[in-house]
Amino acid sequence: MGRLGPTDRIAGLAAIVTVAGMIATPLQPRGGHARRVLSNVVVSGLFAVTTANAARRWGSKRALTAAGTIAAATTAVERVGTATGVPFGRYAYTRALQPQVAHVPLIVPLAWFAMALPARDTAHATLGASSTRATRAVLGSAALTAWDLFLDPQMVGEGYWAWARRGVYRGIPLTNFLGWFATGLAVMSALDTLLPVKVVPGTTATPTHDIRSVGTYAYMGVMETVGFARYFRDPLVAIVGGVAMLPLAATAVVRTVTGR
Repeated sequence: MGRLGPTDRIAGLAAIVTVAGMIATPLQPRGGHARRVLSNVVVSGLFAVTTANAARRWGSKRALTAAGTIAAATTAVERVGTATGVPFGRYAYTRALQPQVAHVPLIVPLAWFAMALPARDTAHATLGASSTRATRAVLGSAALTAWDLFLDPQMVGEGYWAWARRGVYRGIPLTNFLGWFATGLAVMSALDTLLPVKVVPGTTATPTHDIRSVGTYAYMGVMETVGFARYFRDPLVAIVGGVAMLPLAATAVVRTVTGR
C-alpha cells in the first residue's frame, strides 16, 4: 500500500470531523448554540471530503473550480428563492446560522456541492451501462432531492429557516422538493461539464465508479435514517428518507464493489 497523498489525508481528517459532528449533534439540546456550531462543522467537513475526493480524481484546480461554481450558483438560486418564492416556495432564513452571504447561510451552498457530486456518482454507478448525461441528470437530481427529505425537516425543526405556509411534510411544502429536483437538474448538468465521469482506459463506454463518492452518499443515507429513527425520534422522516435514499445507495455500492 502506497503512502497517502495530501488529498487523501485531507479527506480522511474531514471525514473524521464530519462523523464526530453527526454523532454529537443529537446529544445536544435542540435549537441550541451547540447544534448551530455542529451544523457548520458537519456541512463544512462534508464539503471538504467531497472537494478533496474530487481533487484526487480531477486535480485541485478543476475540483475547486467546480466547488466554487456550484456554490456561487446555488447561492444565487437560494437568494432568488427567498426573494420571490421561486423555485422552492415562500421561505426565509433566520439569523441562527452564521455567517451569511446575501442573507443565505454560507453552509447552504456548501451543502449543495457536498452532496451533489456523491449523488451524481451514485446515479452513475446505479445506471451502469445506461448512464448517459441525461439519465445521470435525472437520477442524480432525484438522489439529491432524496437527501433533502432528511435535511429540510431537521433544519426547519432547529429553526434555521421557516416557510410562509405550513406544508404537508413536517411543515415543508411539496413545492420545495420540486424546486430541489429542478435545481438539481441544472447542478448535475454543470457537474458533468466541470467534473465529467470517467471511462475505463482503453474502452469507450464502460464507466468507472468511485467508491469514496458512492460511499459518502450511502453513509449519509444510513446515518440520517438511524439518526431520525433512534435519536431525533421521528420515524416518519426516517422511513420516508430511508426509502428514498437507501435502495439507490445499496444498488450503487454493490455495482461499484463488483465493478458492474
